[in-house]
Amino acid sequence: MSHLIAPSLLSADFANLEQDIKMINNSDADWFHIDVMDGLFVPNISFGFPVIKAIKKHAKKPLDVHLMIVDPDRYLEEFKNVGADIITIHYEAVTHLHRSIQKIKSLNVKAGVVLNPHTNVILLEDIISELDLVLIMSVNPGYGGQKFIENTYSKISKLKNLIKQKNSNALIEVDGGIGISNINKLVEAGADVLVAGNAVFGATNPIDTIKQLKYL
Repeated sequence: MSHLIAPSLLSADFANLEQDIKMINNSDADWFHIDVMDGLFVPNISFGFPVIKAIKKHAKKPLDVHLMIVDPDRYLEEFKNVGADIITIHYEAVTHLHRSIQKIKSLNVKAGVVLNPHTNVILLEDIISELDLVLIMSVNPGYGGQKFIENTYSKISKLKNLIKQKNSNALIEVDGGIGISNINKLVEAGADVLVAGNAVFGATNPIDTIKQLKYL
């Protein structure tokens, strides 16, 4: 499988969101990445249900919804109802991870776990076979435009080994500080899905940049 590209709408122009959605529809991107922040789990607030529902109305590609919120279990069904195709929850935000993953799967959407930069991949040993994807944060969650954390490459490799060891089909997604300069190294380390925000929406030609990220 060639790697997937998921532009992060957190870096889009909120005053022209429909235009940016159409751009992604017409590009070589594979998913829409949507960061949901509650101002508690991370020090920022972003998209709510009405915005995601509006995005779904125009999007022609899957919505990859990353929940950076406390107690995400309360809202899983509602995120499904407004259009999430993939729901990822933070390891650090839930008490009963297996139960939460089973709840997501029962909604017939793909289920993933997110790891903050300080969280070791070995903590997923007992659940990796249940997951559709693991999202590795390569910056501290909460804001776009941060510097890439170099230890991410090693973390991806360790996770890839764990996935093989457990005969899991989980994809490895990486989010934070991704661009033309490091995407090849990330794919070589084992990344399957790359989230790109500023690299795409800050580019002079976003469609061309997405193509470069996809086929470099």
